[in-house]
Amino acid sequence: MLVRGSMRRRGPGLIGTVARTAVIAGTATAVSGGMQRRQAERAEQAAEAQQFQAMNEQQAMQQAAPAASSGAAANDVIGQLERLAALHTSGVLTDTELADQKAKILGS
Repeated sequence: MLVRGSMRRRGPGLIGTVARTAVIAGTATAVSGGMQRRQAERAEQAAEAQQFQAMNEQQAMQQAAPAASSGAAANDVIGQLERLAALHTSGVLTDTELADQKAKILGS
């Protein structure tokens, strides 16, 4: 004889399990999205800082260019070209920027 209530369910049941899984998946998605946004912001800030540094270095080189025309111009031109090559090798200057700066130095 089977008595009602003698077979009790264990655990939350199917609907409770589905609801718990949905909450966990939603939380994981929200956390993952937040992490991706923070990483993108940090990468953007690093790129901006690198561009700012490159601009400052270019301005310093342009300010040093008029000084090359007076005094020991040959040695200074070689030094400037070496600095340009180092900046290009390190990735601060693109090929186009390198060519432009070389033209300015050699043209003056």
